[in-house]
Amino acid sequence: MTKRKKFRQRRDFKKLEERRMKAGKMFSVGTRQSDVARKLNVSTPSVARWHAAWKKGGTNSLKGAGRAGRKPRITKKQLLQVDKALRKGPKANGFYTDLWTLPRISKVIEKISGIKYHPGHVWKILPLLGWSRQKPTRQAVERDDKAVRRWIKKDWERIKKSQQNKSMDIFFRRNRDIANTLRAVYVGANRTNSCFETYFKMEKTIDMRSSGL
Repeated sequence: MTKRKKFRQRRDFKKLEERRMKAGKMFSVGTRQSDVARKLNVSTPSVARWHAAWKKGGTNSLKGAGRAGRKPRITKKQLLQVDKALRKGPKANGFYTDLWTLPRISKVIEKISGIKYHPGHVWKILPLLGWSRQKPTRQAVERDDKAVRRWIKKDWERIKKSQQNKSMDIFFRRNRDIANTLRAVYVGANRTNSCFETYFKMEKTIDMRSSGL
């Protein structure tokens, strides 16, 4: 049993344009949309869309409208430009912290290519640029150990005393938040000895529960 290939019939855009222009002329003489749809053998939603365009910009607005086709794709040259921009870091791209998030990268891609990608789709583009998910270490990259010890010695003792007669639920919730933060994913470019490179934190925004901006 042989499989038959399905060939999609190519649309004659010239004839489609002629039909829209006819519809425009019919609109100009007061023909009802239902009659236009029947006479031109097209769907009512299509006629309604044409009528809205005609009402806004006249018959000429129907010229070249409705051409079908795939959404534009980002080019290899643009991908290289995106990679170059990402390597400069978020702050160099106008963001206030050095944290790369999917929505932020989406904005960089749109700025360079003019194509707006859903943040979830950005995750599929990153491997093409050599960027991968990185696991964070439990110690912050720029942690000031002296400041941490100073905070524990002064502020923590003061906070602990003030909370002795209060519910400790706030600290349990804070601990859970810290645990979640430690499980955040990082994005960094794949390089030799990448463990010594600067990594940019990628927040878990794929499920779109937070914008990450």
